[in-house]
Amino acid sequence: MEISKTIDYALVAKLNKPVHDLHFSLYPRYFNEYNYEEIKYLFKKLMVNEDFVFLLLEENKEAVGYAWIEFRNYPENAFKKSYKSVYLHQISIVQTQRKKRYGTSLMNYIYNMANDEGIDMIELDYWLDNKIAKEFYKKHDFVKYREFVYKQL
Repeated sequence: MEISKTIDYALVAKLNKPVHDLHFSLYPRYFNEYNYEEIKYLFKKLMVNEDFVFLLLEENKEAVGYAWIEFRNYPENAFKKSYKSVYLHQISIVQTQRKKRYGTSLMNYIYNMANDEGIDMIELDYWLDNKIAKEFYKKHDFVKYREFVYKQL
């Protein structure tokens, strides 16, 4: 297994399909159907932002997953103290390759990257009905410290 940084936006767009399809199936009101060309174009634009890092996980030279992270720097202001975090936007593993600890390998890689940068916080959010994400992050000892709520009018 190998994890490396990637700028292969076309490959990441393909690997995005499982997570995007899940989001669309759970929340069709908020998510468009998966469109490879549009998502490929979006990732191409995102990958020029140096705060974003895309990690590719390969097994025997075959791409089996990716993670999209962002290094965030929150400056101090009148309300809050300053801090830095690594924000996990997405993690996705090919459906046929799940339950092989690839997600855990990506998370451990991210933890090490954060430590190397002197960052001691990983942040993320997931959709409430995404039980797979909830259980995965619970297994990795993530704790809830904020809740995001809405009221439909």
